Amino acid sequence: MNRRRGRGLGVWCAGLLLAGVGVVAGCRAAGTDGVTPVPQLLAFLPWLLVPTGFALLCALLARWWPGLVCGAVVLGVLAWYLQPYGGAADPGGPPLATLRVLTSNVEFGRAAPALVPLIRDRRPDVVFVEECEFTCQGMLETAFATAYPYRRAVRAAGSHGSLILSRHPLRPTAGVPGTMGMPGAIADVHGQAVRLQLAHPMPPLPGQVGLWRRELGSLRAFAAADRGTPTVLAGDFNATRDHAAFRRILDTGLTDAARLAGPGLAASWPARTASVFGAQIDHVLLSPDFTATGAHFLRVTGTDHRALVVDVTLHHRG
Repeated sequence: MNRRRGRGLGVWCAGLLLAGVGVVAGCRAAGTDGVTPVPQLLAFLPWLLVPTGFALLCALLARWWPGLVCGAVVLGVLAWYLQPYGGAADPGGPPLATLRVLTSNVEFGRAAPALVPLIRDRRPDVVFVEECEFTCQGMLETAFATAYPYRRAVRAAGSHGSLILSRHPLRPTAGVPGTMGMPGAIADVHGQAVRLQLAHPMPPLPGQVGLWRRELGSLRAFAAADRGTPTVLAGDFNATRDHAAFRRILDTGLTDAARLAGPGLAASWPARTASVFGAQIDHVLLSPDFTATGAHFLRVTGTDHRALVVDVTLHHRG
């Protein structure tokens, strides 16, 4: 009797785990983000290998052979999507300029004091700062009045404020409309126009998945609107490559710099556990005019996001 109960428990545990993970994996395979809680779980898709492995163990101990087969299929689907999404394009032309790009969500401006020495140490050419409210903007603009004389900002409180700092001259653009500030500009990089756009769509909170999807759609529309001008789209996307809405942005021809430069699966959020568990929701996306030679996620005191620093090279179009 105890053996029968144990076998039944194993079958139930394996079945429930495989059903839950199978729904998420199925949505990934179908190219849809589904409804809550699927979008939230898709952010952690690689980590679903853990419950899948536990389900396989339960099925094995319970000698539930259909469960073993089902678990092996789900495991294979998850393993397949560990592969990078999107290929790197060859710019085809000689180098024109090198740029260092930094993006950081400073969490309501609280991490601004820690971001100042990081900028001084890393000396990026362009800085994208999300959730940079009035005090944060004043601090950064004062600290780097000479080093970064060009800036674009959405002046707002809390998470709605954002800032772009640049060593290169900027011409303002309308930016991308959204609940939180997403300023944009055209940079003059050695005579070459480069589109700069900060990304900060709403997160996929329960009840706001539709808004999250629409704002990612607006970023996709920006990326697709002008494929002839070099483009850098950077910030906190609140999405990973396992979200269909984010992959649609990549399908316009942009490539994730972290995928080009190495740490393709490194997590950026939450910062406290990013070294062992988390999701990569902070990105620097590049048009095919760029190559990337280095990408680093860095801890910044005061925020739940890691900053991302990327070294890129702008090429003449071949």
